[in-house]
Amino acid sequence: MNKPTRQFDEKLSPFLRLKLEELHATFGPGSQQYLGLARQYLRDDREALEGLENNVKHYEAGLEVESHGEALHGMERLYRHTIVIEPTFVCAAHCRYCLRSHYPRHTLTEAQITEIAKFCGAPERRDEVNEVLITGGDPLMIPKRLNFLIEALLEHAPNVRTFRIGSRLMTQYPQKVDDAVFAVFRNKPEVRFEIATQISHPVEFFPETCAIFKRVRDLGIKIYSQNVLLKGVNDDIDTLVRLYDLMRVHDLEPHYLFHCVPMRGIHHLRTSVDTGIRLIRQLVMGGLISGRAKPMFAAMTDIGKITFYEGVIRARRDGWLLLQSQYRMADRLAHNPSWVLPANAEVDGDGLLRVWYLDGSDEPA
Repeated sequence: MNKPTRQFDEKLSPFLRLKLEELHATFGPGSQQYLGLARQYLRDDREALEGLENNVKHYEAGLEVESHGEALHGMERLYRHTIVIEPTFVCAAHCRYCLRSHYPRHTLTEAQITEIAKFCGAPERRDEVNEVLITGGDPLMIPKRLNFLIEALLEHAPNVRTFRIGSRLMTQYPQKVDDAVFAVFRNKPEVRFEIATQISHPVEFFPETCAIFKRVRDLGIKIYSQNVLLKGVNDDIDTLVRLYDLMRVHDLEPHYLFHCVPMRGIHHLRTSVDTGIRLIRQLVMGGLISGRAKPMFAAMTDIGKITFYEGVIRARRDGWLLLQSQYRMADRLAHNPSWVLPANAEVDGDGLLRVWYLDGSDEPA
């Protein structure tokens, strides 16, 4: 691990910079409170070391679609009922473990958005596609373009009625969640909106953030959180208990607790899968949190999300785990004909996909 790799730019919002300064002054640079935030956003010299984590994408799910002879970008599809739309890759801050840190940058034009909406509502997809996940980047950073996308989908894809929007703006820069953002969600009674956020440490429940959560809930919008298990941030049971207790208090629905994806430059943030399984067992079976606040522990692999249940880990080899999914190759190709089986995946005798997944380590943070 001594070869340099491309650096991901460090980017902090003014809000996060202020919070880091306050935590540093109040608790000290070695405190869990400060490190719980700093390790998520401040560049670490270890990111420049090349390890086995060489992914530049967490999976290849892009759709090869053309409109008027030109390729349509900003769409992914792994699952039957959901299309992922990425209208922008602009964010208020850069998470060091970002899944899309190496993606080409773009912000979709209105013309591109219109063609994507027509694709989602095409007759051959109307009986299958019923929801979109709008992510990026952070769609709430571009509320006018986000509203245009939603209106285009309502016009051209009436089959889509659930709109999930992925955003960390509420924790990264809550002042930016302003009237222009809230206007996006008003006067659309036919739409089910859900906001997917990500909070990985209790310290992120800032007063400003919690106030925005309340405003969002008052609009009748459900907020759920997908958290990431990060070494030196939340890889101990006490921190996880506090985290999920606070999610319950602020009415954030638990979804996945992800094992940290093997992306380039983040080896130092990745625990072993066994550590994650041990922690999730304590969390959900030890009576430590409400049954209504229990997440699922999962890996985001090259063939899609795989939740860790008994029998999922089929083999171990030189730091790699063979994970069994219930995805069928035939189904995957039916809804995404351009999808190609990754080199580290295989099809078992029942037509189900398996994938080799790089484990993390339990060396000290």
